[in-house]
Amino acid sequence: MFAYIEEGKKQTGVVKMKRAPSSPKQQSESREQDARQFGKVFLVGAGPGDPELLTLKAVKAIAQADVILIDDLVNPEVLQHAPSTARVVNVGKRGGCKQTPQEFIERLLLSEAQAGNCVVRLKGGDPFIFGRGGEERDHLQAEGVEVDVVNGISSGLAAPSSIGVPLTHREWSQGAVFITGHGKTPDANPDWETLAKLNLTLVIYMGVARCAEIQASLLAGGKSGDTPVAVVQSATGTAQAQLITTLAELPQALAQSQICSPAIIVIGDVVRCATQTALATISRDEPERLSA
Repeated sequence: MFAYIEEGKKQTGVVKMKRAPSSPKQQSESREQDARQFGKVFLVGAGPGDPELLTLKAVKAIAQADVILIDDLVNPEVLQHAPSTARVVNVGKRGGCKQTPQEFIERLLLSEAQAGNCVVRLKGGDPFIFGRGGEERDHLQAEGVEVDVVNGISSGLAAPSSIGVPLTHREWSQGAVFITGHGKTPDANPDWETLAKLNLTLVIYMGVARCAEIQASLLAGGKSGDTPVAVVQSATGTAQAQLITTLAELPQALAQSQICSPAIIVIGDVVRCATQTALATISRDEPERLSA
């Protein structure tokens, strides 16, 4: 404890002491000391579904875990890399289903780390691409907990690749934009009419429920109704399904296909590169659900 003595204030031989204000340097040293006493948290991306797409660094992190907080979309096969003594806590989060509150997850991460445990927060895809990893890292670091981020293959990369679609192509697209289908609030929703004017591949996460609204806004922004669109459900997993259609037909085709979340929507001319299996739906009057 840092303290100083106030002159002339002695009572019965006891010196009255006050805590000196901490300097920025002292505060930093205190946080570093806390970090040494605390455990460590790994924010780990488990990839899109295929357990073989797990990175070597992710495997090493999982192998150290005392506690694993696992998302609903993570393939449970990746837990084979965890110690038999590791405690696994399901903190599933999936649109339209019962969810674990984010605030609870952050409190649990903090309490386990403060107890000295090595904690792995296991997320589908990549923790820093629509995974709220940034929020969790900030919360933990503010409390003096060391955090290591282990990137994973995002479904926005794996979904188009699984049907032969590149995100960039010298003939059709010089870039790609990763977008959420909905913002935190209605005012924070993407500006679809502006995005429609960009000659870039649009990769939309969590957009199935709002595909009609997204389609209408893109068309209003000048995007051609003939623009190819791919929708890929559960990319690289055993439940993968895909649909190839056009922007004009997207809502109707998606409804008929029975494809649902979790799914990635890819909009752009690069979808012309899709494999023949996926393209089998584009010439049919009633698009059907295909297994990959």
